[in-house]
Amino acid sequence: MTLRNAAATRQRILEHARRQFAQHGYGAITVKGVADAAGVSPNLITRYFGGKDGLFLAATRVEIPVSDSFDGDRSTLGARLAASIVQRWFGAPGEDPLLVLQRASGERPEAAEALAAFLDTNSLEPLHRYLRDSGLDDADARSRAAAIDAFVLGVSTRRRVLRSELGDPADLQAWLSATIQRLADG
Repeated sequence: MTLRNAAATRQRILEHARRQFAQHGYGAITVKGVADAAGVSPNLITRYFGGKDGLFLAATRVEIPVSDSFDGDRSTLGARLAASIVQRWFGAPGEDPLLVLQRASGERPEAAEALAAFLDTNSLEPLHRYLRDSGLDDADARSRAAAIDAFVLGVSTRRRVLRSELGDPADLQAWLSATIQRLADG
């Protein structure tokens, strides 16, 4: 097997794993089920990821370039964040590592810890710094950042984890934009 094929195979396994973990949670997924869906031997999953736990950790690695949402005036923060959120939610349904972490956080303590760490590092703290740097005092910036973070996580949990209908993307984006902006402006 060439390195190129190994990388493609590893990626195919991860795509199927993300989809299955997002749709069914951690407990219902088996190495054999992911291997069958990816068209590979279960031994490859052990070889590449060390087993189900390693596969889960690799499938839930989340990278989101949040800095783009914080470039610009505070008066348009809601619109920028809402556009980014809606794009993510409608972009790759069932394969979003953040969705996988959200769904698994109730049954896997390491998923809950990873989700909390991700949100602290990539949402709450950058948002706090942005709001503080936009002229709010530190306590107010921290409070508003926490409110926005909790609101987005709550909507995400309700609409994605509990599998409520997301609705029309444009309507959802408009509602998120207005609500986030109100929270940012106080």
